[in-house]
Amino acid sequence: MRVAVLGAGISGAAAARALTRAGFTVVVLDKGRGVGGRMATRRVADSDLSFDHGAQFLRARGPAFRAQVADWLARGVVAPWGGHDRYVGTHTMTAPVRDLLVGLDVRTGVTVTSLVREPAGWRVSVAEGAVAETFSAVAIGFPSVQTTRLIDASGLTLTGPESAAYAPCWSLMVALDGPAPFPEADRRFAEGAIAAIVREESRPGRAAGTRLLVHAGPEWSRRHLEETRESVTGRLLDALAERLGRPLTPTFASAHRWRYALVETAIGQDCLYDPALRLGACGDWCLGPRIEAAFDSGSALAARIVADLTDPAA
Repeated sequence: MRVAVLGAGISGAAAARALTRAGFTVVVLDKGRGVGGRMATRRVADSDLSFDHGAQFLRARGPAFRAQVADWLARGVVAPWGGHDRYVGTHTMTAPVRDLLVGLDVRTGVTVTSLVREPAGWRVSVAEGAVAETFSAVAIGFPSVQTTRLIDASGLTLTGPESAAYAPCWSLMVALDGPAPFPEADRRFAEGAIAAIVREESRPGRAAGTRLLVHAGPEWSRRHLEETRESVTGRLLDALAERLGRPLTPTFASAHRWRYALVETAIGQDCLYDPALRLGACGDWCLGPRIEAAFDSGSALAARIVADLTDPAA
């Protein structure tokens, strides 16, 4: 049987890998230019600069994700970073997601607009036309707001995603001449415009050169959410200089807006699945604001689909 997985972030990748291991044919669709979702790496055109401007690290608490992280660690996909049982993708933060998707049919640059249930199965409409295949089931790995939008556009009902809530985040990517401004891998702040400053070059496998990744706090990001990237870049550069206690002359600076960055309200279920429709959804919005939560949610949805599609009574 063939399953469509919508979204190539960590939850969609976990679902796709688990479905493939169970013997299903999987097609992964994502509107981005690459995979990873919020486990993202930005490469600056015409330079050797790169920034992990989304999720900063992962931790493993439960047995399933601990086993997965141990496998990644053994194969060099992730490496320890900054202590406190924190790990990052080696070379880029997208490495764990790319590893889960190795060998799968992944189609990027594809914007899903609606789902149509036909007697033969699901058809997926995209902005570029339609996906040729028909699918036995669909797994949605989008943020909750985008999941609700797709469900509504398709004239369907899947109760739950609308109760989840996200905080936004503005990220600032900065390259500087000279030494790093502090010796630690990162610094965190409870108050003010800036929530975190990360030394990108402190991460395993990254190029030398002082590069800082700044995450603005949720409330600051909300207040400035609809401002231009140029305006926010200037504001955060001023806030960064104040935090560091020195003027800055960056060689590169650019801001990126994450509209759905950090889960503030999760729905308290591992995933959603309607066996009558053979339609489900997963993501960190199900269990909480952690990479592990997204992985567990995608794995749980895959298990539901496998059990449903292989049930002889179905």
